[in-house]
Amino acid sequence: MSDYVLSCCSTADLPVDFFKTRNIPFVCFHYTMDGVEYPDDLGQTMSFEEFYSRVAAGALPTTSQVTVGAFVDFFEPILASGRDVVHISFSSGLSGTYNSAVIAHEQLTAKYPDRKFFLIDSLGASSGYGLLVDMAADMRDGGASIDEVRAWVDDNKLNLHHWFFSTDLSHYKRGGRISATSAAVGGLLGICPLMNMNHEGKLIPRQKIRGKKHVIEAIVKKMQEHAQQGSDYAGKCYISHSACYEDARLVADLVEDTFPKLDGKVLINSVGTVIGSHTGPGTVALFFMGDRRTK
Repeated sequence: MSDYVLSCCSTADLPVDFFKTRNIPFVCFHYTMDGVEYPDDLGQTMSFEEFYSRVAAGALPTTSQVTVGAFVDFFEPILASGRDVVHISFSSGLSGTYNSAVIAHEQLTAKYPDRKFFLIDSLGASSGYGLLVDMAADMRDGGASIDEVRAWVDDNKLNLHHWFFSTDLSHYKRGGRISATSAAVGGLLGICPLMNMNHEGKLIPRQKIRGKKHVIEAIVKKMQEHAQQGSDYAGKCYISHSACYEDARLVADLVEDTFPKLDGKVLINSVGTVIGSHTGPGTVALFFMGDRRTK
């Protein structure tokens, strides 16, 4: 066992069993639906099926970031036990949670000055953030020191690409993110927005593509353009989806056909309840290692 703890937030959107078997504790975000607050605990308290069914029926969940107090409660028992910590945080470009973690970090490093406590802004989200954590865990399990893991994550986090598309604009309309007119026109024309995450960890619309078949082809084309070694990419590839497994499977099949040297099959996960509160059903996201995100 390593002499340090690798941790992250629940918004890494990987299966709860992954975190258990890899010995990666995570701190939970929360969301409120129909007046009740729930932990974003990777489908344990509320299944993803129930969550997305309720959203599709008109529920508009709201989310809350992790508080300073919650971070202190999460980290202090680890530091008090004499172990060091490297925590990879959800993107600061999408949430103020990283700032809460920074404040907790300042308090705890003052209290435990002999401990190494590293905090890294992933500039990532969902299973792309999870893939970064997974690769850090591979390094840890391979014997890398906490300093080596910290340096590698900082040096490589902007090489983790996040590409998204949505085939359902209704939740964006209900949440006020697009106008009713734009949603109606987009739905009528079958427009599927293609987005990615930029170098600041913010989600940026890139293209409006007409038709599911074309946007699936386009997102895999982006992987060809940006993946390390192009079509000879030999790294891991993750996909997450919000209640649209069939679409995610189509993307995965095309990726596996296009990149025969992949490190294993494409891993398909569910978009979690916090990120899903903002996307609603119908979003597919593709994650892989590539060239450096610069804009």
